[in-house]
Amino acid sequence: MALHQRPGPRTDRTNGSDAAPHTGTSADPAGQAAAGSAALARTAATARLLTALTFLWAFGDKTFGWGYATPAGKGWADGGSPTRGFLSGVSAGPLEDVFHSWAGAAWADWLFMLGLLGIGAALASGLALRATAVAGTLMMALMWAAEWPPARHLSDGAPSMSTNPLVDYHALYAALLVVLAVLGAGRTWGLGRWWERQPVVRRHGWLR
Repeated sequence: MALHQRPGPRTDRTNGSDAAPHTGTSADPAGQAAAGSAALARTAATARLLTALTFLWAFGDKTFGWGYATPAGKGWADGGSPTRGFLSGVSAGPLEDVFHSWAGAAWADWLFMLGLLGIGAALASGLALRATAVAGTLMMALMWAAEWPPARHLSDGAPSMSTNPLVDYHALYAALLVVLAVLGAGRTWGLGRWWERQPVVRRHGWLR
């Protein structure tokens, strides 16, 4: 005759072998991935808006002369030139004479200011970030060439005081614009999702 022992009640002691497994979202790989994706999207959107403010502030200051980089009364709206001071001051690099010839030209002023406004507005709204990255990279490349960080000395022989011969803030801005476009940063806190649903954008992916 076999003896059957009735099993005792189960306990949830943490040091016992019968402890129930935890199934909270903190141990769920899918939940962690979703949380990480959402955090990345918000971080990219924050970087996008901060970069937009950088371009829009530069446009506003150069247009109205807010007394920071552009003195009051010297803004574009007051008859000043947004490019004359910067391009006429170029003093290094193989394009020095070219930039001097562009300084103060009406077409150069308009292209520069429309570039600042267009890039800033696109970043703020989250629209057309791929085209914005291309335009922004071109602008940053020209500004990099104007400052010409590789030079150790200026054309008058004075030290250039360059802190890095290759990578400066222009290169970092260009890289940031590309990263924001690749991440689709306009979909969060922007109009990117709506923009991507438009028929013309669906047909031409470069407009995204």
